[in-house]
Order: sequence, then structure tokens, then C-alpha cells
Amino acid sequence: MQGIIHLDDIRKNYFLGKQVIEVLKGISLEIFKNEYVALMGPSGSGKSTLMNILGCLDTPTGGNYVLNGKDVSRMSDNDLADVRNKEIGFVFQQFNLLPRLTAVENVALPLVYAGIPKKQRIEKALHVLDMVSLADRSHHKPNEMSGGQNQRVAIARALVNDPAMILADEPTGNLDTKTSYEIMEIFGKIHASGNTVVLVTHEEDIAAHARRVIRLRDGVIESDKMTQAASRV
Repeated sequence: MQGIIHLDDIRKNYFLGKQVIEVLKGISLEIFKNEYVALMGPSGSGKSTLMNILGCLDTPTGGNYVLNGKDVSRMSDNDLADVRNKEIGFVFQQFNLLPRLTAVENVALPLVYAGIPKKQRIEKALHVLDMVSLADRSHHKPNEMSGGQNQRVAIARALVNDPAMILADEPTGNLDTKTSYEIMEIFGKIHASGNTVVLVTHEEDIAAHARRVIRLRDGVIESDKMTQAASRV
């Protein structure tokens, strides 16, 4: 059985003049539906590059990447943009919300690109805001909400298209400890409802919420282990 994410010998090189910098040196990886995976590694390990490839924000120099049955490693930029909108829900450290839009308008934005009629967009956006306990803030703008509330809006936006996976890059990086714990509880609920979650973090206590931790070092996978959270399920 092939996973939602199937990486086969993924390599990524950057070129500085005649110098070749090998960032990823042959990553092979399988992530299955409804897994909850944390991706870790020190600065320079290739973690961010791998996340960009997983999110179809960058293409590998070599190897194959199959996402939800589609070989995305050879796709054009336009096709990759389509895959990003339909298959991946992104959550970023900086929230990346549009300041002039309300919460419900920010959440509905991916549905605009998908060509969904306005009434359905608003209904779906309100539904996912309710899932992250933020329906009462639907008409507030980002500057009228706390960092934790803005991150909930960002999570709702990631969920609104029913993506194949949620890809979260340091989602608690700008939040205090209490708010971070609340956000990780939401990710736990998202996973429990059947979603696939891939979390990029450098914090051990955040990674401990996942069921599986993959550690990178010097462009290769150093370890790939189930966590204590997985054994408690």
C-alpha cells in the first residue's frame, strides 16, 4: 500500500557558480493516511528544504515524489499551484493572514481560487471556524485578535479545502506556552478526525504531540521512530 506521501531517493542540490551544494542526499520516505508526523532537525539539516518539497513549493533535483497518487516531482509551476490549493493545507509560523479581511473571509480564500460560489464559501468557512472554536470571531480582522486566535484562523483556512494533508511549519513559534498547548490540542483533534498532519518543528515538547518523529541531519534521515503518544493510542 502506497502512502499519501511517497518519496523515493529525493535529492536537492543548489549551485553557487561551479560549486554544487548537496542539501538533500537521497530521502526515501512513506507517510500514510491519518498519520501524525513531526519533522525535526538542526539548522542546515535539510528540514526546511524537505518541507518546501513536501509542500510543492520547490521541486527536487532528483528522485520521485508522489502525493496522493500524483507524481508531483516533474510537474510544471501551474500544475504544482493547483496541487497546493487542492491537496495541501498550509499553516505557517507567521499566520500569513490578509489584514484587511475578516476571519471568515481569510478562511474562505482558498475556495475563491477553487471557484466555489460565495454562499457555499461562507458556509464552509464558518463550519471550519466552528471546528477550531472561533465561530464567535468570524467577523473580526487579524489586528482585532490575539496571536493564538489568528493561528486558529490559519488552521481553519488550511482545513477548508479538505486537503490530503495539513503541513504545519513551526506553527507555535510565535506563541506563548499556554497558547502553544491549545494549538497543539487542535492539531490533535484534526488528526483524530482522520486528517494527515505533518508538523515541522525544532521543539521537542511540540514534536512529542505527534505519533512519529523523523529526524534529519546533513541531508539524510538520521532516525524515524514512533513516539510515546503513539503507544498511548
